[in-house]
Amino acid sequence: MAGRRRVSGSSVVALCLLLVSLVACGGRTAADSVRADVQRVLDRRAEAVLGHDRAAWTRTGDGPALGNLGAVPLAAWSYRVTGVDRTGDTATAAVDLSYRIEGYDRGAVTTARTVRLSRDDDGRWSVDSDRPAAKTGQQPWDQGPVRVLRGAHSLVLGVGQSAETLRGYADLADRAVPAASAAWDGDWARRIVVVVPRSLEGMAGLLGSPASSYRGIAAVTTGETGGRERAPADRIIVNPDAYGLLGTLGKQVVLTHETAHVATRAHTTAATPLWLSEGYADWAGYRDSGREPSRAAPELAGAVAAGRVPGALPTDEDFGFTGQADALARAYEGGWLACRMIADQWGEDRLDAFYRAVGAHDERAGAVEDAMRDVLGTTPEAFTARWQAYLRAELG
Repeated sequence: MAGRRRVSGSSVVALCLLLVSLVACGGRTAADSVRADVQRVLDRRAEAVLGHDRAAWTRTGDGPALGNLGAVPLAAWSYRVTGVDRTGDTATAAVDLSYRIEGYDRGAVTTARTVRLSRDDDGRWSVDSDRPAAKTGQQPWDQGPVRVLRGAHSLVLGVGQSAETLRGYADLADRAVPAASAAWDGDWARRIVVVVPRSLEGMAGLLGSPASSYRGIAAVTTGETGGRERAPADRIIVNPDAYGLLGTLGKQVVLTHETAHVATRAHTTAATPLWLSEGYADWAGYRDSGREPSRAAPELAGAVAAGRVPGALPTDEDFGFTGQADALARAYEGGWLACRMIADQWGEDRLDAFYRAVGAHDERAGAVEDAMRDVLGTTPEAFTARWQAYLRAELG
């Protein structure tokens, strides 16, 4: 027929051969092939981790020594290649590493990695380096061999720390879990993972932030907020430099505070203000300590004694680590005393109910107001006035 030309089968084959460097006949690109090859290498690497197979690990290439994480009780470990940039016999892969600690994580922790690979003369790819992606925190095994110590309610992962030191953390954690459970009446795992790096710089590396952001901060809790399905795993990360300066009571209060964050995680959402989440954690930490408010809240006590009673509850901005230390202390102390007041005047059960009611909202607007009305039978204005009177009575 006019306007048409028949192409022979041999012509089709020749055309495929001509384009093979760009597109396979079945539609698979060369980039797809490299990506699949890299995925296979990383799948073998994951099998080596779970099987503690050093020889198999070595055959996949270099990277953090398998021995660094050999003591960590892993239930799952896998890689997913999300992108590959190849230049000749080298490639850089964007990878999601997912892992789960046996007996502690409800779901997998997923973290972004940058994996660099090279190809040998036989066409085999192997790993040259495996590092956290840009703006992503390290994992403990990125910093060195991980020592593991199990407590009754805790798992402590330490880098550059002695077994004796980690036992001290486990003992504190094993007291913190029952204390948090006594305060929080909701369902939670009742076990925690505590990570103790070598130094402040190690803590900052795990959090992917400058060390200056956490100087003087004894510990932080990491994890997703917004419901149990989004909070598969929490980590309490200690700053050993600051934590080591605390006395026995201070150490226990801090670890119980962080454990309370783990306990309440599923009910902490974008609707929860920091005065409530941090104040509740401090309330749980101090709950059975016997510490008088004037001693536990010295910065706020000094302000009240000088006639500077806060005009409003602390804002989220007041809890910024980069501000003045005394202002940050007053924010924590003010949130703690607000929660302590609810427990004292409405009851501990009502405090827990108020926390859940605030977190049940989809957004911040109206969350506290509605919960104060429905659970406490008050308004923000009346609550603030009552809190100011409470500060004068407890700290004056």
